[in-house]
Amino acid sequence: MGIWPLNAPDTVQEILNLAQLSGSETVKLADGRETDLQTALIEFADITQNTPAFLQQYTELTDHAELREIVSDSDKLDAYLAITPPVGVLATYPKALDAQTLFGLFRPQTPRLYSIASAQDEVGEEVHLTVGVVRFNHHDQTYTGAASGFIGERLEEGGEVKVFVEPNPHFRLPANGDTPIIMIGAGTGVAPFRSFMQQRGANGDSGKNWLFFGNQRFYDDFLYQIEWQQFRKDGLLTRADLAWSRQGKDKVYVQHKITENAAEVWAWLQEGAHVYVCGDATRMACDVEEALLAVITEQGGLSHDDAEDYLNDLREDKRYQRDVY
Repeated sequence: MGIWPLNAPDTVQEILNLAQLSGSETVKLADGRETDLQTALIEFADITQNTPAFLQQYTELTDHAELREIVSDSDKLDAYLAITPPVGVLATYPKALDAQTLFGLFRPQTPRLYSIASAQDEVGEEVHLTVGVVRFNHHDQTYTGAASGFIGERLEEGGEVKVFVEPNPHFRLPANGDTPIIMIGAGTGVAPFRSFMQQRGANGDSGKNWLFFGNQRFYDDFLYQIEWQQFRKDGLLTRADLAWSRQGKDKVYVQHKITENAAEVWAWLQEGAHVYVCGDATRMACDVEEALLAVITEQGGLSHDDAEDYLNDLREDKRYQRDVY
């Protein structure tokens, strides 16, 4: 589900104040239409994610020595962008700007994509999403992610949201309901697996279902806990292995649970199980893939190269699918 967010009015007002503008000034949008600056910043600009283009343009406008040093060094630039939102740049190096120049600093607003956490056969015309509100601090102010803050904090019941469905033909349940599946997710990456269970329940599928789920703490972060327990009680969820990274002296992640249960994972693969991974692309998905390769190498008695070939064969057969971000 694609969400077109509306930016936080408080953040927009702070940006206007820093640029010494009222927000009533007229600006031209990318498509040639005109609107007031405040509306443009709320609806049409990505004001939460910093970019090299934003910082380079603002450096040219301010001609500030510190900014010139940052943009001239790629390592310093990457580090600065990672921890500094656009409003943080404006707050640290304030400068009066005209309305069109300010609006032109930001790239156009883009939709944010969320895995759908429900099956239509279960919820009808509703769509359920699993949203973790992104929060970060800068210059003694707290900000939220564009879409997560919009959905999770500012959107009121009965409010309207601009949405669209983004098809994902490469992350689907097996056509044969008797096929076992292994679902591996961390944090909000559990979302599509809730929809999988709802759909398999609605279909009356008999295939086994195994969930690997990880988050920080059992009491605070076991998303859809009651539903998973009910799936287990009903026999729909065959097995669940849970990993909590901030509970106890050791950090336990889903990849650890996979290797701990290597023999059983291999047995399921030999039975034709499909494997699904959903969550963070930069670390979690890579660590999970390494764990799967270790299982295949150890349990299958294969070399690392042959294990990679085995995993690639699963991928080509659509038995290994990832929804990562």
